[in-house]
Amino acid sequence: MSKIYYAPSHEYVMVDGNIGHVGISDYAQKALGNIVYVDMPEQGDDVTAGEEFGAVESVKAAEDLLSPVSGAVLNIKEALIDNPRLLNEDPMGNWIMEVEMTDLSELEGLMDEAAYAAYCESETH
Repeated sequence: MSKIYYAPSHEYVMVDGNIGHVGISDYAQKALGNIVYVDMPEQGDDVTAGEEFGAVESVKAAEDLLSPVSGAVLNIKEALIDNPRLLNEDPMGNWIMEVEMTDLSELEGLMDEAAYAAYCESETH
C-alpha cells in the first residue's frame, strides 16, 4: 500500500517503493478554486526536492508547484492538459507527475496525513 507525504507548500507524494506520484492536496485545490491550467514537466526531466517543477492556474491565482522529492519524471498526467479541472474533482486521484525517486531520505522532511491536517488547521487560524 502506498504512503502519502505532504510538503508545507501543499504538494503531496504518494509513495510506492521508489516511485512517487506527486500532485496538489485537497486543501490546495480548495484554496485555488477553479483550476484552468496546469504547467507540467516533461517526461525524462529531473526534479529536485523544494524546487519548482510547474504551476497551476485558477481563476483566482497562479501558484508555482514545488517538488516534494528529487528524481526523474517517468510520466505526467496527460488528461490534465485538456481537463485541468480534474484537480478540483479529485486531487488525490489525479496526480500531476510520476517520479522515480533518487533519495528516499527526503521523505523524512515531509509531513504525514495527521501532521499535514494540523498544519492546514493552523494556517486557517
